[in-house]
Amino acid sequence: MIKKQNGKFDSEENPVMLENMDLSFFLIGLLSEFENRFQAEADRIFKELSWKQCFVMNCAGLFDHPPTISELSDLVGSSHQNIKQILLKLEKQGYVTLTPDQKDRRKLRVNRTQKAEKFGNDFYQVSVEHMDQLFQGIEKEDLQITVNTIMKLDEHLRGGFVQ
Repeated sequence: MIKKQNGKFDSEENPVMLENMDLSFFLIGLLSEFENRFQAEADRIFKELSWKQCFVMNCAGLFDHPPTISELSDLVGSSHQNIKQILLKLEKQGYVTLTPDQKDRRKLRVNRTQKAEKFGNDFYQVSVEHMDQLFQGIEKEDLQITVNTIMKLDEHLRGGFVQ
């Protein structure tokens, strides 16, 4: 039987019927529900930027050199259009600059600014504390299994296994 700890899926007036749900469907729903709750919490913490803006900005900093919008959208798992819209807002706020690639002027490269670096430094400690609280009581082995499972699902989506 699928049941969320502390009974959050059930209420006395209107219980949620999950007993016959396939675990794979439950997991996808659970990931969506978790992402919504995580985004709301992160939006509350970061205030001046949305979680999606923070995520895109942080991912831009993971590359060896400034990524193109396409490279960044592939890493983030969102469309080029969606990422460009987020980047335009970040650029307007001074967190990134978009500059033409030296070899192919049609491509735009994403450069994080000093303001982005300052934002990351300012929120680093509070981010670590929140992540520690979020993952409290979760064993490293369980976390690794979860990461491996989600990475396999992502490979399936990227590789065209799902049609």
